Amino acid sequence: MDRLEHLEHLDKHLADELAQVARETIRDELKQQTRKQRRTAMLYAASGTAALYAGAALALAVGLALALVMPDWAAALITAALLAVVAYALRGAARPKHPSAHHPGGGHGIGGTPPAGPPGAGTAVPPMPPVPPGVTGGAGSATGAPGTGVPGPGTPAPGRMSAPAPRKGDIDPENPQYRA
Repeated sequence: MDRLEHLEHLDKHLADELAQVARETIRDELKQQTRKQRRTAMLYAASGTAALYAGAALALAVGLALALVMPDWAAALITAALLAVVAYALRGAARPKHPSAHHPGGGHGIGGTPPAGPPGAGTAVPPMPPVPPGVTGGAGSATGAPGTGVPGPGTPAPGRMSAPAPRKGDIDPENPQYRA
């Protein structure tokens, strides 16, 4: 019995030592990774600072070159306008090209086109013909009754491809397709 307790004590001691070694190894690896990431961040910051000063020097050179042929205030104004155009172009390049990158539901919203695909393949609404079937006019045409050829309330008018925008009570805020 005493020998069994001694073995349990050794097992517990060995498990504690193994856990301690694992913790120290992980801590050392994390320190090393943090050091590398800190160095990379510092290099990016230095690169950005140098690029900022290079851009300022270039803007100054453009302004001074324009000042040779026109008044100083006009050269400064033209240089500022050029910098504004460059900033606008860079901002436009930074924006996503497709709005669906931000919408997990496929990117269509109110009044949008649902994603293409065969009926029953994950689409909640079956494809609709552009013009409702039936004959226009006749009995019940003002009510939008079935078979009259006149759309009822909330259905698209003949020649329209989509239904009118849903009313406030019809929108489910939890459905990703209605998020703006």
